[in-house]
Amino acid sequence: MAEKEPSSSESVQPGAAPTVQTGLLPPSAGITAAVQERMSFSPLDFSSNKPVQPFPPSPKLQRQLAKNAQPSKEQLSRRMEELKAESCRTEVHIHSLKKRKADLTRTTDMMKQQVQEHFQNMQDILKQDELAVLDSLDLDLRQTRTRLDQLVKKWVQHQDHVTKSISMTQRALNRNEEDDREGQSEGLSPKRPDPSERTIRLNEDRFEKLLKTLSSMSRSLKVQLQRKTLQLDSSPAAIERQTCHSQIVVTSKGRRLFFTGSARLGPEHPLQFDKVCCALGSSPITAGQRYLEVDVRCCSAWAVGVAYSSLKRKGRDKDAKLGRNRNSWCVELRNKNLSAWHNDRNVACGGVGAGPVGRVGVWVDYEKGELMFYDADTMNVLQMFSAAVAPLFDRVHHHFTEPLYPAIRFLRPPENQVWPNHLEFSQFTSA
Repeated sequence: MAEKEPSSSESVQPGAAPTVQTGLLPPSAGITAAVQERMSFSPLDFSSNKPVQPFPPSPKLQRQLAKNAQPSKEQLSRRMEELKAESCRTEVHIHSLKKRKADLTRTTDMMKQQVQEHFQNMQDILKQDELAVLDSLDLDLRQTRTRLDQLVKKWVQHQDHVTKSISMTQRALNRNEEDDREGQSEGLSPKRPDPSERTIRLNEDRFEKLLKTLSSMSRSLKVQLQRKTLQLDSSPAAIERQTCHSQIVVTSKGRRLFFTGSARLGPEHPLQFDKVCCALGSSPITAGQRYLEVDVRCCSAWAVGVAYSSLKRKGRDKDAKLGRNRNSWCVELRNKNLSAWHNDRNVACGGVGAGPVGRVGVWVDYEKGELMFYDADTMNVLQMFSAAVAPLFDRVHHHFTEPLYPAIRFLRPPENQVWPNHLEFSQFTSA
């Protein structure tokens, strides 16, 4: 009879080895194996002295390790070639910059020579004109002196006759011969100055006209040179149509503005002035120097100036009017009075001639914070705004902090004057 296998409930004899069932694992071993299989992790070897790194190093750490690693000879050679190439490129660039520096000096010298030649030509022309005028004065002097010499000669002859008569009369008196025929025969009538003698003089009227002409030429030349110099910093100016009040019409090129008196139809733009009859230019002034002119001859009441883009566009309070806030500067003609405005303060403009201003020149030096208004026909300064010279205005606002835009405004004239017609930005030519 076969032996009966002991059941699991039977007790184990003391000292006997425990029975191991094949194919079965302890609970803890089974869990560890499942986790390792599921996570694909290698078991940690705590008996090893190497640092444990369960995750791959980050790209940053890899770059740091590569940087700290000792470069190979091949890497050093490649690096040396790169540095030599960079050194060659740098040397070539430095040579190019030095050449440009030398070229700048030569170019400036050529430009100076050309300018000197032009001014020398003008000086030669002026010198020739000066010599011609001086020659005309010498000719006038010679002609006048010749006529005076002829008169002196006639009077000397008359003096000789008088002297001769005196001598003869004296001899007669000495001989006491009152009836001496010789003395009676030398009767001499008195000589009176000819009225034509008074007209013998230098042509003073011509000289006065000459002085006036030369003075006018000098003033005109000074104005032209100053204006041409400022025009070197000019650029085409035009109006941004989106800013125009609804009663302002702009020509196709954007240089001429007309006041129509009736609002145009269409939706209102966010940048448009809705109450103040104003408009801004399209080209901002952000650096350097800039000059522009506005022809105001066909307008009886106007304001011309510059403004920040932050100038208020809606409403009719001071924040939307040129010169009545810290965001704008202008000169304006109202009731035939010309005044300069900024930050709601004003002063009468100087340098105004007998006639009305025909063109207003506006010059900006952005870095220096300077703004000057000119009578462009005479180049007289109407008003200067500057951080250095501005006792009436708030100096702190003469350091420009935003881009400046050309600005114009049509003002309502008195009832006895016609409503203003148009304003126009001047276009400069190279002539």
